[in-house]
Parts: sequence; C-alpha cells; structure tokens
Amino acid sequence: MTHGPRQVNVVASAGASGTLHRLVTEALSLALPALALGSLIGVPLYAWVVRGRAYGIFGFIILLVALPGALVLDQRLAVLFPQRFASWLHAGFAYGMAAACVHLVGLVRARLRPRAFRWLVSRPGMAFIATGALTGLWLLVLLPVRGVLTLAGADGVLAALRWLDLFPLLVGAGSVLTSMRTVEEVVRIPLDGVEHPPLTRLTVERRRRAAPVVVTSRPLRLVQIADPHLGPWQPVHRLQRRIERLVRHDPDLILLTGDFLTMESQGSPGALARALEPLQPVADRCFAIFGNHDHEAPGEVRHGLAANGIRLLVDDEAIASTAAGDVQIVGADWVSRDHTEHLARLFARHPRRDGLLRLLLMHNPAAFAHVPPGEVDLVLAGHTHGGQLGLVSFGLDWTVLSRTRWPDHGLFAHGTSRMYVHRGTGFYGFPLRIGVPGEASVLEVLVGS
Repeated sequence: MTHGPRQVNVVASAGASGTLHRLVTEALSLALPALALGSLIGVPLYAWVVRGRAYGIFGFIILLVALPGALVLDQRLAVLFPQRFASWLHAGFAYGMAAACVHLVGLVRARLRPRAFRWLVSRPGMAFIATGALTGLWLLVLLPVRGVLTLAGADGVLAALRWLDLFPLLVGAGSVLTSMRTVEEVVRIPLDGVEHPPLTRLTVERRRRAAPVVVTSRPLRLVQIADPHLGPWQPVHRLQRRIERLVRHDPDLILLTGDFLTMESQGSPGALARALEPLQPVADRCFAIFGNHDHEAPGEVRHGLAANGIRLLVDDEAIASTAAGDVQIVGADWVSRDHTEHLARLFARHPRRDGLLRLLLMHNPAAFAHVPPGEVDLVLAGHTHGGQLGLVSFGLDWTVLSRTRWPDHGLFAHGTSRMYVHRGTGFYGFPLRIGVPGEASVLEVLVGS
C-alpha cells in the first residue's frame, strides 16, 4: 500500500509536532529543578548580603521546607495525568517557583506592592511555598504506608494510592480560599458570675445569618479587631472595607488587640494610617494595644493609631462612657515572659473601679492563666489566629491548639472572669488558614445574665 504526497506530509507534520511537544515538555520538566536550585542558593545569599544573616537563614529554611514536596509533586502529577497535560503542569510549577523566588527577593527590601505584583507574584509565590510544605509533610505521612505495600507486592493498592498525591493541592487551594475570607458573626458573651476552673472552654452563642434572640437588658456591643496583619493578603483597601462593615453595626466600643503589620507594611510608612481611616468618625470609642509584631515597628503603629485619633493603651487604663454604662478598659502591653509579675504590677497601678465593668485587652491569650480570679470581668485577646488549622469551617470548635496551653478561639473561663479569643481578621505570611476562617464579629456582652 502506498501513500500519496499529502498523506506523507501529514504524517511528517504530526511526527514533528509530537517531537516538538516532547522536547518542550522535557525542557519544562527541567525548569522547576533548575529554578529551585538557583533559588535555594541565590535567594539566601542575596538576602544575607543585603539584609543580614538572619533573613538569609530564614529564606533558606523556607525554601528547604517547601522545595522537596514541590519537586516530588511536580513529577508525580506528570505521571498521574495524561501526557498532553504534562507541559502545562511543569509550566505551572515553574511559574510558582519563579513567583516564590521573586517574592522572597522582594522581602529583602520589604514594602507593600501594587495590585499586579500581589496577584502575579506574592500570592502565587506564597501559595506555592505553602502547598510545597504541605506536600512534603503529606508524603512523609504516606511513606511508611507505601513502604509496607511495596514490600507486600500490593501494586494495585499502590496504583490506587497515587490519587492521594492530589490531597495537598486540594488542601492548599482550600486554605487560600479560607485565608482570604472572614465570617461575620454576632457573638453573645454572658457574664453570669459562675465560677469555673482555670481555662475552662465555655459554649458561646454565635449567629451568622439569623438575628440573635432579643434580650431584656441592653448588652454592651463591642467590635474587636484582632491581628489584621496589613500585607499582601490584606492590602489597605481590603482592611478599610472590612472596618467599614464593622463600624456600620454602631458598636459601643471598638477594641484593637494588636498585630497590625507584616514585614511588608512595616516598610510602607503611612499604610496603617490609611487602612484605619474608617475609624476616624468613631475614634472616641476606639482603644488599642500592642501585639508582639507591633514591637518590631512601634513608631509606625503609634503613628497609624494617632493619625486616626485612636488611643493606645500601653499598660494603661481608660474610662469609656457607653449607652450600656461606664466601662474601665485596661490595656496590657505585650511581654514574652513573667506574665504573673507583669499583670500584678498592671493591676496594682490600675485597680478595679467600683461599679464599672472591667475589661482587659491582652494580645496573648495564654497569659489569661496568670490573671488573678475575679480581677477582671472580661479579657479580649487574639494572637493565635483561631488555631489556623481545625474544623471551625464545619461548625466544630476543634483546632490543633484545642488540647494545648494556648486558648485558640471562643470563650474561656477562669473563676468568674471570662476571656474571648478572636480568630483574627488576617494572618501573617503564608495562606495556611485551613478550616479556620478569619472573624468579623460583633460581641454582645450580657452583664449579670
């Protein structure tokens, strides 16, 4: 059987196209390892020279944690999916690696970047690093299982397990979506005077859509802004919108419990002042404290608060008049140790005012155990970002911190004192809120109920 000239040309063209596709795929398969090796050497070296040893080591550790999982996942997915998708998969991984490299290099001279940079570089780069780290942990978990199955010769089961390699990708995508949203809630906090053992978790009433049941006495309405972490995932305009929505609830007090900045916003003078502008009309109701990250750039935080008329309490107190009565607000500065001594000095300097509800703003919820029983009525804290990994998105309170000394989120008791731990408005660094969304809540404090 003979072929005409046209058929020969078609066959030759198809063969050339297939060869070109194969060459492109092979070249792209080498792009990720090449970029990974260059980044692992170049980024820490550049950071060390320009910014110092600490950041150089930080960059090296971040890449070392993320790259093994990303490299393995790239190869696994190329085998798992049809060959025609291989070049697209390799190209996607190479882009993520390049974006991560550029983002880390940009952090050497950190500042808030334009929208295009955030969407094209920072967010895909940070998501790539987070997914790579998750993948590495996941593959380590599966390693003994695969080892046993290999020794047992269970090839069919091993082939079926290949699809489990997609799990980190699904978790990574879910964590990005969860990290970018906050849940609006109305939270009821009863101060009933009942004594409980230290750090007892109490059930708290949350309403997300339906209005809460009407109560006879007017509650004290609070808005807490915790851990906004102004940065690539929460730029100025987004934080402004979130604050505007909270202010519309017309709260009696707006209490900011620290950690306003990230590395990027620390390098952008005036950014925090612009982000907090929606609080200017209600500045007389606003009180703030420092979190741990605020001590990295205290001048910038002070300026951002003062520019909007917000009072900063650094181991200080304020008396606020509200429609629900006068309130004593004590603001504790961040300390990393000696909590008992620190709080004892604070309470001695600012004793309880007769007949006033006494609030304590304290960034670190772990210090609640050091508050003498009955010394305050309600503590507002943050810092833990709700535990970051848990089942809150599914209506359950469990997080990875549930059985630790760190109160993760919700309402806790110590004697007759109560503490509400806010899940935070934002997060620092990589998008790793997995099953624990941020919070934009209105707190209704019911006194004597």
